[in-house]
Amino acid sequence: MLTKGDDYPIHQTPEPIAYAGSDRNFYDRYFFNAYAPDGSEFVAVAFGVYPALNVADAHLSIIRDGVQRCLHASRILGLERMELSVGPIRIEVLEPLQTLKVTVERAEGLAAELIFEGRSFPIEEPRFVKRNGPRLFMDYTRLTQNGRVSGWLEIDGERREMGPGWTGTRDRSWGIRPVGAPDPQPTPGAGLAGFFWQWSPLNFDDRSVFFHVNADPDGKPWNTRAVILPDGAGPQGGWHADAPRMEDVALKPGTRHAKGGTLKIPLAQGEATVRLEPIGQPFLMRGIGYGGEWRHGALKGELAVAREDIELSAVDMGQPENWHIQAISRAEFAAPGEPERQGVGVFEQLIAGPYRPYGL
Repeated sequence: MLTKGDDYPIHQTPEPIAYAGSDRNFYDRYFFNAYAPDGSEFVAVAFGVYPALNVADAHLSIIRDGVQRCLHASRILGLERMELSVGPIRIEVLEPLQTLKVTVERAEGLAAELIFEGRSFPIEEPRFVKRNGPRLFMDYTRLTQNGRVSGWLEIDGERREMGPGWTGTRDRSWGIRPVGAPDPQPTPGAGLAGFFWQWSPLNFDDRSVFFHVNADPDGKPWNTRAVILPDGAGPQGGWHADAPRMEDVALKPGTRHAKGGTLKIPLAQGEATVRLEPIGQPFLMRGIGYGGEWRHGALKGELAVAREDIELSAVDMGQPENWHIQAISRAEFAAPGEPERQGVGVFEQLIAGPYRPYGL
């Protein structure tokens, strides 16, 4: 099965690009978010291909005036991985690792155009590998990049320009994660005890700060990193710390979501402190395919497009489908010998199962 990708020198196996190893859960995904400097408006986009499932899907989700409006699209991939469009949603790589464009043609009352300009070279996070008993649960690589974002968002005929100061984050990840329909046959000896995830990409005036942690139910990290990256930094730039800590976390009553937190990043001259304060309603990740009817890799037929509106004030944030969120947050950065900085970013959280440090 020859496809457009076969005319580029990007092969990793002796087979055509259409084939991605032997694991049915292989995926290749784009993610973008962007937000106003005061956190009053938020947008996210996800786009994924699942070669072994022969499915591609894409999602747009906008928070405006307390409502999360989502556009979901899914199609049969047809083994062609170079077609970066699903229904009305299209990705263009204008300059690899630097400038990308998202276009959403008007559908179901929603439309958008976003141009993402990277603030520095992307970071490569440590490879994520986790087994569930004898089964490989996840094995993937992810690059992450903060950027300045321009363009516009349209909801039901009301178009708003993304003014000065809009920033955001994109990531590209590829490898193995649970996608599509779950395996109907249980695996003896498998069964995750729990899954804990925090991710905080933050934008300040002259730098980006990144933090993530995966931990076991007792709080022991199995993948974590923090990076402080000045604007314009190259592939080897910035400060990378392998033992950051998120402290002072208290959960909102009845939820698994933090009221805030204090990130500690070890430095050569001491320790940087980043205080996070979520503002407004959280962004529900199910709005861009993380679970629910429109989960990543779900087979919806030749082409399916649908809109979903979520009144955030009416959502029970304690329900499992709402555990996975991105909380738009104010951020304060302090480090020895430097002036304090104010910024904005997200505090992504997912706690499934027990997590004893938080009393869960």
